[in-house]
Amino acid sequence: MKKILIIILLLTHQPVFAELPKGFVYLSDINSSIVQEIRYATPHNFTGTKVDGYEKGVCILTRQAASALSNVQKDLELIGFSLKVYDCYRPQKAVDHFVRWSKDPSDIKTKMEFYPDEPKETLFKRGFIATKSGHSRGSTVDLTVIPYDAPEQEEYIPHVRLRRCDSSAENRFGDNSIDMGTGFDCFSPVSATESDALTEKQLSSRLLLRDLMKKYGFANYDKEWWHYTLQKEPFPKKYFNFDIK
Repeated sequence: MKKILIIILLLTHQPVFAELPKGFVYLSDINSSIVQEIRYATPHNFTGTKVDGYEKGVCILTRQAASALSNVQKDLELIGFSLKVYDCYRPQKAVDHFVRWSKDPSDIKTKMEFYPDEPKETLFKRGFIATKSGHSRGSTVDLTVIPYDAPEQEEYIPHVRLRRCDSSAENRFGDNSIDMGTGFDCFSPVSATESDALTEKQLSSRLLLRDLMKKYGFANYDKEWWHYTLQKEPFPKKYFNFDIK
């Protein structure tokens, strides 16, 4: 009887995931060692609110993208590092949320952190946001590199003590990423992967990530050091809209 109760308790404490469309997987089912900090399921993103479609802060990808990412993780672990993903599959309704946000000129509560020098109305034109996103095809991921035994990161308090995302590592939000030169989703020219404004060490960190991602079939979006798409993605023309839950 005692064994049965233990089994029941274990089962009831397992995370409950929704059934996914064919071809999609939860990243944690492929590689549970990759750290997940899904920003759009929290207020810590450029909209300042939890984004439509993100019912849970979990990473969903196509099976091919998740398997390739797992290979990157295995290589990083050999040198004492780990991946941390900020965003994976993104429902089209989330992209629509971004569009609505962009059309409200009064909502600039996150400007100081995410787009301090960029007028809000130019974010689409400049390629920082799009009305259709590769994320909605399920094989695009936003990510960084952290030390394998990374320290806890700073607690984020919405809209309090915001600091420029392109400041030095000591003066921007205390993420536990290695120093990539900017924070995630930093709408700044410094976010370009090979920006001239980087130190040698920051550039080296970005190129480490890019080289490993390229090794396993991912291509970088050169305006955003964190943004990668699997080149042989299984759904190159299909945009999905199921919720993340």
